[in-house]
Amino acid sequence: MAGSAQRPLLFLDVDGPLIPFGAAPDTYRSFATGPDELGDDANPLLGRIDPAHGPRLLALPCDLVWATTWMADANDCIAPRIGLPRLAVVVWPEPSAVDQQDEWHGLHWKTRTLVSRAEGRPFAWVDDEVTDTDRAWVAGHHPGPALLHRVDPRVGLTDADYAVLGSWLHRQVGRGSS
Repeated sequence: MAGSAQRPLLFLDVDGPLIPFGAAPDTYRSFATGPDELGDDANPLLGRIDPAHGPRLLALPCDLVWATTWMADANDCIAPRIGLPRLAVVVWPEPSAVDQQDEWHGLHWKTRTLVSRAEGRPFAWVDDEVTDTDRAWVAGHHPGPALLHRVDPRVGLTDADYAVLGSWLHRQVGRGSS
């Protein structure tokens, strides 16, 4: 399925990259947004999502895909807050014995599924839980280029993160994504 007509994928986690957490609660800015389908009381941390992320993500040369436990709720709760269209969503398989073995070896439970979902296409994965174990596994099991980018969950996506992602994604587009 890989080919020059396909842009790279960007698998995007929500908690950590878009909703920062882990620092003192009073250190986080709160962003006023319009009403959403589930209401702010559904998750009080939604106010931490900077609406500037939407235009910045849309400006990247890639196909955005939710890779989060929010699953389809990300399209209902997060996308409208930051001006994103409905995005494709990674559907996570039920936990298995392989997942338990992977966890024991330090492999993130999302890693195998994301490589499978990429189907050989270049991809970036933005998450606060990416490790060197995941990077090594992807390098050995994914035939295309991949960037596994860890975001500090205490601050979320920053200018520096966007610079890394933009540079890597533009290189992939320049190569014809093959």
